[in-house]
Amino acid sequence: MQNIYNEILKSKKEKKKLLAILLDPDKISKDSLQNIIPKINQSPATHIFIGGSLVLTNTIDGIIRELKQKTALPVLLFPGNPSQISIEAHGILFLTLLSGRNPDFLIEHQVKAAPILKKTNLEIISTGYILIDGGNQTAVASVSKTIPLPRHNSDIAVATALAGEFLGNKLVYLEAGSGAKLSVPLETISLVSKNIEIPLIVGGGIKDIQGIEDAYAAGADLVVIGTAFENDSNFFINSNLMLHD
Repeated sequence: MQNIYNEILKSKKEKKKLLAILLDPDKISKDSLQNIIPKINQSPATHIFIGGSLVLTNTIDGIIRELKQKTALPVLLFPGNPSQISIEAHGILFLTLLSGRNPDFLIEHQVKAAPILKKTNLEIISTGYILIDGGNQTAVASVSKTIPLPRHNSDIAVATALAGEFLGNKLVYLEAGSGAKLSVPLETISLVSKNIEIPLIVGGGIKDIQGIEDAYAAGADLVVIGTAFENDSNFFINSNLMLHD
């Protein structure tokens, strides 16, 4: 599982679309996990992301062990802070919140996490994280104390994504936020996709299969589904979602 990023690059080159299901440890019990795992295995998901803005429970290691035991998908940490690091995962999205100017999320948390990560076997994937206004106050905006980029100024998102790429990020993640009313505008996805060379992840506010398809068509290489799957574990049942162009 130490070639997760290379597989993402390969999929982008081959125009194969990817799908991640995001699980928040605070919202998962052992019982609910037994129901969720079969639904993940029946879905078209290619990755599992795990993490949240806060994560107040200490169950993340056990959850990941269970996921690894009963699914064949790579499990990537999607951490809100260094306390969410787990050696049980296959890898970690090493996030920098490029859209904000809070130094804690630009470099401070990363400095604290680096010595911990150095001692693990996690595949570390540098990811430029860009929060786009999703029409309501989301947890990530509240916790990070940052203002999302405006919805109707794609040029700012493009410039921010390019800065992330030039700084050496391996992925760009456009995020409307967990539970967002609105997803990332398709125009923004399209313009960012056309201007960067690295793979593009899009998540937040996507409520149905059509929303996933639209994000793919606009240029997303990997789409993340979190709240919609949390609210309905049958989200993908009978879906005809195609992961190839």
